[in-house]
Amino acid sequence: MDPARTTTRFEPPLGSWFLSQLQDRGTVMFTDEGILGTRKPAPENLATLVGREPKPEGFVSILFPTGSPRELVEGEATRFLVDLQINQIIAATVAGREQYQLKPYFYLPLQDLDVISYRHEVFNDLAQAKLRRVVDGFARAMLEMRRDRALADGFRDERQRQAMLVDAASIYCAAVTELNETLADAAPASRGLRAFGIYLAGYVKSSGFLAVVSDAAQVQEALAKVRYCVGIKGNRVTVTREEDSADYTAEVRQTFERFSQGQVKDYRRQNGKTIVDMNHVERWILDGVVQLFPGEFLALQCFELTHTEFGNELVAAFDREIQFYLAYLDLVAKPTAKGLSFCMPAVSHNKEVHAKETFDLALAIQIVARARSVVTNDIDLGGIERILVVSGPNQGGKTTFARTFGQLHYLAALGLPVPGKQARLTLPDAIFTHFELGENTKDLQGKLMDDLVRIHDILDAATPRSLLILNEIFTSTTLGDAIDLGTRIFAQIQSTDLVCVCVTFVEELSRLGPTVVSMVSTAEAENPAQRTFKVVRQRADGSAYAMVLAQKYGLDYGSLKGRINS
Repeated sequence: MDPARTTTRFEPPLGSWFLSQLQDRGTVMFTDEGILGTRKPAPENLATLVGREPKPEGFVSILFPTGSPRELVEGEATRFLVDLQINQIIAATVAGREQYQLKPYFYLPLQDLDVISYRHEVFNDLAQAKLRRVVDGFARAMLEMRRDRALADGFRDERQRQAMLVDAASIYCAAVTELNETLADAAPASRGLRAFGIYLAGYVKSSGFLAVVSDAAQVQEALAKVRYCVGIKGNRVTVTREEDSADYTAEVRQTFERFSQGQVKDYRRQNGKTIVDMNHVERWILDGVVQLFPGEFLALQCFELTHTEFGNELVAAFDREIQFYLAYLDLVAKPTAKGLSFCMPAVSHNKEVHAKETFDLALAIQIVARARSVVTNDIDLGGIERILVVSGPNQGGKTTFARTFGQLHYLAALGLPVPGKQARLTLPDAIFTHFELGENTKDLQGKLMDDLVRIHDILDAATPRSLLILNEIFTSTTLGDAIDLGTRIFAQIQSTDLVCVCVTFVEELSRLGPTVVSMVSTAEAENPAQRTFKVVRQRADGSAYAMVLAQKYGLDYGSLKGRINS
């Protein structure tokens, strides 16, 4: 079955033309016996080889205007990310996009207000349907290109690998060209997309890019014209050129038309690509085709030698980094469709904090998936106010409110839209949390001592720009001790000028001066057992809530006295 092999000189027109082009570029050495390999170009020809791609003076990164820390290492979620359930938000955001390795970017809150503004501008541009559609299309094309390259690397037959490489290069060139045209037409307002558009406009005109476009088109056009016949007789297979053979397609269709039973599944490959490795018979047939069309397959070989690394570093970086925006936009699309609002926060070093109709995003993701409604709340902290003390009945949404406060500031520090109709937030240099951990049976110092050690370490590390969230501290001690310890801790928080949220059952802490604001989780007036999950700004008065609850169940003084007397 193995077809006869003959020594073929590479003289067909296409092969000679392609080789002459590559030899002019100084990239291929060849003799009458075939290609010997690639030749390292002289220094003066190096610019020709790389195509004189434009220097990225105006564009560095779509995430970082002055330079991208692209070698970030994915770390573990720190304690505060878990306490605030931000780790769940990040996991939901990057789900399905693992190949882009986006988590490190979500673990890197920013300290530069200009970088935050830079990202806001990109988000605003991506709100344009046309621009978003093309960027999504570019991302899909790049995904297909990488898939083809991965398939190519796994093929045993070099011809199959080379053909898949040409397909990948063609997809890449088409995607880059379309993105360039759309960016030019859309005239984006953001500094990031404008700078990338300028860079891309120069890149698509570079000789290196144009060479890939031209060479890929030439090879594909030549291979598309390859026509051959396979003859099978017994165990003998022959491969010949197609010489004006009759087309029996119409006749076969007419013959089998009577067996048609309505619409059926189409099992034909939609893109015409081979997605599995060839078997030995297919390789033998291909060997025969190569002997019949040596020039076309020589061009294929030359393309691989010349354009193995046809991509561009900045284009690849853009493809990865733009997913930061697309992933988050996809995440918030479902809550938005349910009527929840997201906004671009005004972020500053000012310590005033305001948010309208905001909510816990981690909780909202779960609730929306279960088709339930999400309760929103407002936050106001202005002037000299620094500390929000949240009290009220259990299971009333106090911890959720505290998490919301922390999530808002972390998401804002990433340059992301935040939950709410409006938001004005401070940019913290660090976020510290103190949430209840529970007893550790191996730690003999006790829960109270553990609370004290943890809060001491936090206050020692915090700066005036830090954010502190305390949730139910000192629950293991008496009310008197909790008041005393809480008062001392608040004094240090106030002296450091920290912005803080404290969820506590100790109402006395909400009355420790003008820097402290009281907020209370509320219940239904007619049914105190029914929580509204609304947290409002008002004076803490747990005794009033207890009285309403006692009256509801007939446990107030009057009701008890009446029953006793009766």
